[in-house]
Amino acid sequence: MLTGDKVRRVAIVGGVRIPFARSMGAYAEAGNQDMLTAALKALVDRFHLQNQKIGEVAAGAVIKHSRDWNLARESTLGSGLHPETPAYDLQRACGTSLSAVAQLANRISLGEIDCAIAGGADSASDIPLGYGTKLQRAVLKLNYTKKFSEKIATIGSIRLKDLKPTHPGIAEPRTGMSMGEHCEEMAKEWKIGRREQDELAFASHQNAAKAWQDGFFSDLVFPFENLARDNNVRADASLEKLGTLKTAFDPTAVVPRSARSAGNAG
Repeated sequence: MLTGDKVRRVAIVGGVRIPFARSMGAYAEAGNQDMLTAALKALVDRFHLQNQKIGEVAAGAVIKHSRDWNLARESTLGSGLHPETPAYDLQRACGTSLSAVAQLANRISLGEIDCAIAGGADSASDIPLGYGTKLQRAVLKLNYTKKFSEKIATIGSIRLKDLKPTHPGIAEPRTGMSMGEHCEEMAKEWKIGRREQDELAFASHQNAAKAWQDGFFSDLVFPFENLARDNNVRADASLEKLGTLKTAFDPTAVVPRSARSAGNAG
């Protein structure tokens, strides 16, 4: 570890990923560990790191199954790195990989480690489903109840509606709103019009399509589950098509360009 007042310079020397895929599509049966392991293995193969022990691996996912409690470690063991390479999980909504990069860069700059790998994976297809409260309590009671009559009574208390699974919550507990709904509030406050939002989305699809066409991703994206490139890029998108889409959240967040211009002029 450094003891002086200077820190070491840190650089990102390379990276890879697997293709982005639409929900319930090519990766419908792939979990976070499958995807993260594939990405790490591609990185190990590309930079000839087989059986190399590096300083640390930090990665994670926003929504995980309980089986993935040690996601980064298990993926590291399956990647081809030396098994003594330390690895741990972290979680930050829409910022897991960026936080991992920053955290590991700080450790390198301070001389605690010399090199590291940061990453992340997320699936909207393989999400953890749970019991409702009533069914959960009934299952737990069946586990510790000794009398047969009590077990029968517990089973009899379960109703068909109690069997409905619960999915992970995406709402902020203190506001009850999702990230998208919070974004709608931002659009209202900053008076970001529908047209401006469509223009940004259109430019994003056009830039991504051009990058694929120009070969920008040829050495960055590695095939996985018979998918060789992102399947969510709409090269044929147009502002006219985007303008026909229904709003995903609050329609009152759509502020016409004319209203915005008049407000600025005032």
